[in-house]
Amino acid sequence: MKKGLRALAGLLLLIGILAGAGMLFQQQIGMWLFQRGVDRGAGRDNLASLPDGLHIGLCGTGSPLPNRDRAGACTVVIAGKAMFVVDAGEGGARNIALMGLPNSKIRALFLTHYHSDHIDGLGPMMLLRWTASGNTAPLPVYGPTGVEAVIAGFSTAYAADNGYRTAHHGPKITPPQAAGGVAMPFAVPTAPTVVYEADGLKVTAFPVDHRPVQPAVGYRFDYKGRSVTISGDTGKSKMVETVAKGSDLLIHEALQPEMVTKLAARLKAAGRPQTAQIMRDIIDYHATPAQAAESAQIAGVKMLVLSHIVPPYPMRYLNAAFLGDAKDKFAGPLFVGEDGDYYSLPSGSKAIERGSWF
Repeated sequence: MKKGLRALAGLLLLIGILAGAGMLFQQQIGMWLFQRGVDRGAGRDNLASLPDGLHIGLCGTGSPLPNRDRAGACTVVIAGKAMFVVDAGEGGARNIALMGLPNSKIRALFLTHYHSDHIDGLGPMMLLRWTASGNTAPLPVYGPTGVEAVIAGFSTAYAADNGYRTAHHGPKITPPQAAGGVAMPFAVPTAPTVVYEADGLKVTAFPVDHRPVQPAVGYRFDYKGRSVTISGDTGKSKMVETVAKGSDLLIHEALQPEMVTKLAARLKAAGRPQTAQIMRDIIDYHATPAQAAESAQIAGVKMLVLSHIVPPYPMRYLNAAFLGDAKDKFAGPLFVGEDGDYYSLPSGSKAIERGSWF
C-alpha cells in the first residue's frame, strides 16, 4: 500500500514539474510546435503525388445555410496533373489550400449557375491563384451566357486590391496582367455540349432544371477511360441520368425535405416567417437523396456521392436520417460527402479509392 502511495505521489510530482515547465517555457515550446506544423503543412502538394487518372476533391459540400463544417459549393477535378474547379462557393479556396492542393495550379474554373453560394468565393480563389504563383494570365472561368457579368463585377470590386498588391509586392510576384479572371462564355446548352477539350480531358456541359434559375448546367469530365458527372443544382433530372450514363462517379446535390420542413416550422414559431418561407420555397428545385439515388441507379454509375447538403446538421450520426430510403434506391456505394473528401480514379483501372485530404 505504501509503495503504491509513494508511486502515485511521485507520478503527481512529475506531472506537476512537467506542467510547470510547460508554463515556464510556453513561448519556446509554442514556437517549436509551430515550426513542426510549418514543416509538415506549408508547401504540402498532394497534386504532385497523384497517379495518372481522374481525381475528385470536395472543397465545399455546403449550401447558403450557415454550417461551420461545410464550405460553399466547390469541387476539384484533377485530370493527370491538370487541376480544375467546379463552382467557387465561400470557403472553397481556403479548403483547397487545406487539402494540400495549390490554388496556383488551378487551370480553369467551371460555374454551374450564378446563385451567390456558387460564386461568392470567387474573389479569394482568383487572388490565391494569382499571388506568387508564376501565372502570367488570369483564371479562365467557363460558364453559360452571363458569366461575363459575374467576372466583370468581381474585376471591378477587386481592382483596388489588385493594385495594392502589385504596388507592395512588385510585378514579378504579382504581375498585374495575371490578376482576376477572364470570362469564357458558352451558349446555354439545350443538349450535352463539349465546352473544353485538351490533354486527354473532355468536359461536357448539359442543362439541368433549377428553375427559376436559368441558365443552370452540370458537367461531365472524361479522362483516359474514367469519368465523373457533377449534377449542379437541380431537381430530379432525366438529363443528369442520360449524361451520367456509365460514369464511375456521380456527385449529386441533395436536400432532405422532411428536415427542411421541420426547420421551417421552427423558424416560423421563433418569429422568423420570412426565413421559414424561404425554407419552404427551396424544396421544389432540389433533388432529395432518394431521387439522386434513383438517378444514379438509372444511369448505372458505380458510386454516388451527395453534396450541396441541405439542411446543415451537426454530426455524421444524422446521415441515416438525411438519407432516408436512398440506399434502397441505388445498388452501389453511396456516401454523404464531407469537405476534404477525395475520390481517386486511376487510369487503366476500375477502382475508386476514397479518403480525406484534411
